[in-house]
Amino acid sequence: MGKIIAIANQKGGVGKTTTSVNLAASLGVLEKKVLLIDADPQANATSGLGIDVESVEAGTYQILEHSITPKEAVLKCTSPNVDVIPAHIDLVAIEIELVDKENREYMLKKALESVRDEYDYIIIDCAPSLGLLTLNALTASDSVVIPIQCEYFALEGLGKLLNTIKSIQKIHNPDLDIEGLLLTMYDSRLRLSNQVVEEVQKHFNDMVFDTVIQRNVKLSEAPSFGESIINYDATSKGAVNYINLAQEIIKKNSK
Repeated sequence: MGKIIAIANQKGGVGKTTTSVNLAASLGVLEKKVLLIDADPQANATSGLGIDVESVEAGTYQILEHSITPKEAVLKCTSPNVDVIPAHIDLVAIEIELVDKENREYMLKKALESVRDEYDYIIIDCAPSLGLLTLNALTASDSVVIPIQCEYFALEGLGKLLNTIKSIQKIHNPDLDIEGLLLTMYDSRLRLSNQVVEEVQKHFNDMVFDTVIQRNVKLSEAPSFGESIINYDATSKGAVNYINLAQEIIKKNSK
């Protein structure tokens, strides 16, 4: 049975989509079968893998509506062993449309039952909010990776997210684990970056991944070419970081 991992943080610009795309691609290169679900109306994970967002006719929106099955929404991308369920701007409307539905928090969980056995990992790229979309993703997931930017306001909002995860564990998904806190955009030359790393490691100990994602120009360039960092430049620092992260996750889940 495939493991479902949400990449979540209500703070924008912390590296959620970068992590979703490149973790999926890295797991694929390590010969794991991966499904990447874009659950963000901005659809950056979709375009980041070279899929034209405007041409998307079926994706996460239709799955949450239960008008199609996940299999019908799956697209192939250039990353080996990676399938994608794309997003479109119409996903914005789902928050309003689900409000009156019964069991609205379980729409994604229910939909994914039909495909989870076909993949080793299902990665969900969450929207930068704690709305119904993210709630659906966390209710459907086995664990959550929380990217934390190595900057001044890094820990701001983290308490709120951890409280949300606790309430989801209590009410909707008692099996939800924290896969780990992932430090992103690390620059070893900056004292502030080092301070944030120390602070997070001191407070959260074993919850923090050993792998730290460093600031890397190639990592920023790759999405504009519609490619993961693995396809764009497999020798770059960013590619090495994400391969290390994928190996860490595989090792953790093989125990």
